[in-house]
Amino acid sequence: MLATEPDFSTGLFSHIDFTHGAVAAVSGGSDSIALLLLLKRHLDRTASSAKLLAVTIDHGLRQGSVAEAQAVAKLCAERGIAHRTLTWSGRKPSTGLPAAAREARYHLLAEAARAEGIGLIVTGHTADDQAETVLMRHARDDGRAFAELTGRGLAGMAPGTLYDWREWIVRPLLGTRRSVLRDFLRREGVGWADDPTNIDEAFERPRVRAALAGESARHMENALRLAGQAAVARRQLGAGAADLIRRFASQPGTGLIRLDPALLTADDDRAATYALRILLATAGGVAFLPDQARGEALFGRLKAGFLCATLSRTVVDFRRTGVFLRREARGLPLTAPAVDDTIWDGRRHITLNDRSGALLIAPLGTAAAKRLTIDDGETPASLMRAALAAEPTLRQVLETPGLPQAHPGSPAFAARPVVSPLARFLPSFDLAPARAVAELIGASPLPASPLGSHSGD
Repeated sequence: MLATEPDFSTGLFSHIDFTHGAVAAVSGGSDSIALLLLLKRHLDRTASSAKLLAVTIDHGLRQGSVAEAQAVAKLCAERGIAHRTLTWSGRKPSTGLPAAAREARYHLLAEAARAEGIGLIVTGHTADDQAETVLMRHARDDGRAFAELTGRGLAGMAPGTLYDWREWIVRPLLGTRRSVLRDFLRREGVGWADDPTNIDEAFERPRVRAALAGESARHMENALRLAGQAAVARRQLGAGAADLIRRFASQPGTGLIRLDPALLTADDDRAATYALRILLATAGGVAFLPDQARGEALFGRLKAGFLCATLSRTVVDFRRTGVFLRREARGLPLTAPAVDDTIWDGRRHITLNDRSGALLIAPLGTAAAKRLTIDDGETPASLMRAALAAEPTLRQVLETPGLPQAHPGSPAFAARPVVSPLARFLPSFDLAPARAVAELIGASPLPASPLGSHSGD
């Protein structure tokens, strides 16, 4: 834990690269106000030319939210800090409100950062938030012993998270207690707002927060210590999975991943299962990994011999030439207008090269795939065609005789693969496997991390 001396900003921020500026998420609460003032002090001393933009997200859920945003704007004006208030507009869901608000908050923060040409967002999550997160996730972890550290979520929040494969969200206060930050604000003579939803026990986090407040300091310290151990274990698992992906996975054709059967006899079944789960979700275009139990069961069946199965929208076809993964034919998107800078089927990032007219995108389909000329080499042509059948193409191409040879794409748009389970939120714990899968499938390279550690290398 950090000491309580008046200025501890150097220890908080010295490992972060602020060359291209930062967006600070400032709600008006004590944590984010302290973050802003400490960050401003650090940048004034070490990088005075770096751009700093404070952004307040008004979720429109409480009457006092407008006044809180105005108070932040006033503080920023007094301190010479650029500030913007962004509002979450539209209808709010009747269930899952905290998750929806979180998604909206990061979306708006990322938009603000992108508009300013800034790739770094800094948030005020504290050690208290970390302990609450770990305890919440442990409560959902099937009641297993806390010390087993079997759940990836027990690592808690990562020091950095890549959002949408573009902006980095960094949490420099994860090792700092909220009480330390409030002491700092009192010494500075700066007040803060208390969000009443933080004590509304209708929501899970306030319930955990209240329970944690009734425990001894040792309880929180244990949670944080175990979270640290889980984070190390998670990075090690990811590094092992990345190594196996590089050694045993290949892409013989668009939309088709081949696993060398030697993966099944590698020394580390746990890392191999993790690699398989990531690749299944990537091939199927799903945002979440298949659960641990199903991943282990499939891995065990593969070790037992040849099979054809489906998991996470991915067909797993074990043949003599390898284990092949491809998107299943069911549930593919219907024909729809092409939209620039969107994700198609969870698997392909669409970039339009021709915006002169309305373009319709559809899956190539089995019938059209059979007409493609396939130079298959060692890979069965039937597998190559089955994978290509699930790839996006223009509806106009399907309606025109004479398909392009060997690929369903079109000069009118580009469809670049994405690492589906990590494309939205990529914790720094998982950089190694994300990088390995991106290299395998030809996804966009990861932007450099602004953190001096947790690089995933």
